[in-house]
Amino acid sequence: MAATSNSLLSLTLSQSLIKPRTRGLSLSQSPTSLSLSLQPIHRSNSITCCSLNGPNNTNNQDLPIEKKYPAFPTVMDINQIREILPHRFPFLLVDRVIEYNPGVSAVAIKNVTINDNFFPGHFPERPIMPGVLMVEALAQVGGLVMLQPEVGGSRENFFFAGIDKVRFRKPVIAGDTLVMRMTLVKLQKRFGIAKMEGKAYVGGEVVCEGEFLMATGSE
Repeated sequence: MAATSNSLLSLTLSQSLIKPRTRGLSLSQSPTSLSLSLQPIHRSNSITCCSLNGPNNTNNQDLPIEKKYPAFPTVMDINQIREILPHRFPFLLVDRVIEYNPGVSAVAIKNVTINDNFFPGHFPERPIMPGVLMVEALAQVGGLVMLQPEVGGSRENFFFAGIDKVRFRKPVIAGDTLVMRMTLVKLQKRFGIAKMEGKAYVGGEVVCEGEFLMATGSE
C-alpha cells in the first residue's frame, strides 16, 4: 500500500508540474484563487467589447426585428424627383434620393416589388428585374445629377448617349431594394457630353455596374 500511495503521489506531483505550464496556473490554487487569476482575461474581453460598442449591440439584439433597421434618409422624395425627371409610370424607376452632391453624384433607391409591371413577363415562374431596366434606373439617377441648375442641364434636352463595360453580377428579385450610385466623371459642356460611372447594390453587394454617356444641353 505504501508503494502504491507513493506512486499515486508521484503521479499527482508530475501532473501538477506538467499541466500548469500549459495555462500558467497552479493546480494547488484554490477555486477562489483560480478565478482571480482568470480575472485579467475577463477584463480584457470586456475592454474589447467596449471598443466594438458591445453594450449597444446587446441592446440592438434585444430589439424586435422591425425596429432594428433604420429607414433610408430622404434627400429628395418622389414628388421632388418628378419635378426633375420627365419620366412617368410605368417608366419612372427611382423612388427616393438618399444622398445628393449637386453636379457630382447622387445615391437613390428603387423598391422592387412584385407589382412592378415587368414581372408578369420577366419571368412568370421566376420574377427577375430585367438588366436593361437596372441600366435605365441608373441613367435616371444620372439625370438627377445632371438636370440641376449647378450643371445647367435641361429635361427637354437630356438623353442616353451610350453605355460601356456594363456587367450584371446578381439577379434582382421582388422584395429587393436597389441602391444606385451615379458619379460624374467628366463633363464636356462644349459638346454637351457627360461621362458617368454607376453601380447598383442590393444588401451591400454590387448587382450591376457600368459607364454611361449622357447628352446634355441648355433650353
